[in-house]
Amino acid sequence: MKAIVCTKYGPPDVLQLKEVEKPTPKDNEVLIRIHAATVTMGDCEMRSLKFSFLLRSLMRLAFGFRGPRKNHSILGQELAGEIEAVGNEVKQFKKGDQVFAVTGFHFGAYAEYVCLPEERKEGAVILKPDNMTYEEAAAVPIGGFESLHYLRKADIQKGQTVLISGASGSIGTTAIQLAKYYGAVVTGVGNPKSLEVMKSIGADKVIDYTKEDFTESGETYDVIFDVIGKSPFSSCVGSLNEKGTYLLANPKMSLFNREKRASKKSDKKYISGTTGTTTNMTEDLLFIKELIEAGKLKTVIDRRYPLEQVAEAHRYVETGQKTGNVVITFGS
Repeated sequence: MKAIVCTKYGPPDVLQLKEVEKPTPKDNEVLIRIHAATVTMGDCEMRSLKFSFLLRSLMRLAFGFRGPRKNHSILGQELAGEIEAVGNEVKQFKKGDQVFAVTGFHFGAYAEYVCLPEERKEGAVILKPDNMTYEEAAAVPIGGFESLHYLRKADIQKGQTVLISGASGSIGTTAIQLAKYYGAVVTGVGNPKSLEVMKSIGADKVIDYTKEDFTESGETYDVIFDVIGKSPFSSCVGSLNEKGTYLLANPKMSLFNREKRASKKSDKKYISGTTGTTTNMTEDLLFIKELIEAGKLKTVIDRRYPLEQVAEAHRYVETGQKTGNVVITFGS
């Protein structure tokens, strides 16, 4: 089968199209023929290993020193496709089922086929919403799971004001729609070309981050969801109402203790960290699927690239200018 292999850590050119062995499902696994996948910033970070020194060292220990080991060399964490075969112990799926999935650190989505366990703590395989194409469904899992995880912690009430910083990305475009579902008045902060898209999916107000710093406007909010973690911590806190909640999806290590100290001196809440494995990803994605099928949620696709152009897709994602999702398509 064809696959994009990460030959070593480095720039997008380290991603090379190769012929590799087609996997065979174990007793508890399903074999999925992939029709669409995505390129996320997480994929780009894994390829380039652009992390702090400590985290970079830990990643090398876990996945390989000079490059990802063979079992992790095919990147990609989101996909949609059709089940081609099932293991003897699989009960929930059958051949021909159309599914979408998140693979977690198993990776493997940049290939024509992947084997995934029917059930696992890290990752999930779900029947695809009937009202979505494979390309649309491939872009659901990470943005859906991450945004739902954080917004639930804010316990948003109808009429509350919510600002989403980084609202033009895959997590942000989903977060806008979820916040509206919970009844919030939503302000989206994103790149210049995303403004009309953010309005079209429900944002009540949009801010072009290249022209305006929301922390200097004097406006305050009940909830600030900082998706990308680039806004100054103190400025974001100053833009919260009393008893407001600050959600930080990508915290820097230096902020952890600072947040703890700040929370002791204020009635404002500070929630950060990783989604981890404390939440049932399958249950959350089933909830997201229900919203999609009810017409409450849709995915935003910026660009599509064929499998052979994954490196080019990585270059585009790294510009930080995508609106919604970048999807990889597979030939028939």
